[in-house]
Amino acid sequence: MNSGTLPERKTISILLGAAVLGTTLLAGCSDTKPAGPPAMGPMPVTVLDVQPQRVPSSIEVMAQTEGARETEVRARVGGILIKRLYQEGETVKAGQPLFQIDRSSYEIALAEARAKAEQTSREMNRLKSLIEAKAISQKEYDDATSANAIALATLRQAELNLSWTTVTAPVSGTTGRAAKSEGNLITAGADSLLTSIYQSNPIWVRFSLGDSDLAKLAGGRVTSKNISGVELILANGTVYPKTGKLNFLAGNIDTTLGTQALRAEFDNNDNQLLPGQFVRIRLLTGARDGVFLVPQSAVVQSEQGPLVMLAGEGDKVTPRAVQAGEWRGKDWVILGGLKAGDKVIIDNLMKLRPGAPVAPHPPAVPGAEPAAKPAPKA
Repeated sequence: MNSGTLPERKTISILLGAAVLGTTLLAGCSDTKPAGPPAMGPMPVTVLDVQPQRVPSSIEVMAQTEGARETEVRARVGGILIKRLYQEGETVKAGQPLFQIDRSSYEIALAEARAKAEQTSREMNRLKSLIEAKAISQKEYDDATSANAIALATLRQAELNLSWTTVTAPVSGTTGRAAKSEGNLITAGADSLLTSIYQSNPIWVRFSLGDSDLAKLAGGRVTSKNISGVELILANGTVYPKTGKLNFLAGNIDTTLGTQALRAEFDNNDNQLLPGQFVRIRLLTGARDGVFLVPQSAVVQSEQGPLVMLAGEGDKVTPRAVQAGEWRGKDWVILGGLKAGDKVIIDNLMKLRPGAPVAPHPPAVPGAEPAAKPAPKA
């Protein structure tokens, strides 16, 4: 059965059409527009009010530490290695036993040499009384004297060989890893290396200066007048608390690398530095006046060179090309491009665009309490 008559359906359709048309007309006549996203305020940034200052000038290069004396411990006689008498890596004193080589064959050789020396000595003494009585020729007595001297030399060599079966430390220092283990056959010669000893106090630091580094020095060369000090920078960026001194300066330029080799010496009585560490050497070459220190993170490297972002007139971002020198701790020494009072932006650099408005504020003081927020209005 139909739910309604035909005239009723027409009436409903007309009413719906009129409602839709009225809604469309109202929408078309309305002057209101859809609300967009709220406008963004100026970007808050931390600025550093830079002032010219006096900064020590320096040259920093990569370097590597080495023991002041690195001595190879080698066996002077051959034989079976019986025992290692030290703990690898420990500090030893000169003359301390390190290895023991089998003594038995050398004890036998010493006994034979001693017996031979005693025999030749008796023979020489017997012939001495005969030569005084002119009962023998001078040649017989001379031969006996020579035989005794040879026997005594052989005895001395046998004594040395037996003593060398105990391998001792030639110098004091820190021992390295043992190159041979118990039971190995040791041969005297090129393959006789047993371990090494490193003297790390004082410790030496090797480095080189290239042409660009030498050009920064007066006269283009290192002298006692243009180097006022030597500092060592550890891998974590901290400065070693003890200053050093140059103890070697090559008199020529390496033709392969185009560098001049140097070496510095540092006190290391607490063994903080180990041979083989990679560090940085800072040569203090004087001081510069009127330069600026800017955090390294605030200097942007561009195709045109280094630049910094300033909070310029109207608190708008203003790029400024600068002339960067060397690093000084966590800062970059700026030689040119800045003037006193410039406000260098040191954070949010990736979000900034030239001319964009910013809300600058000074760096937070460590330990200071944050400023109190204003009380809400009643």
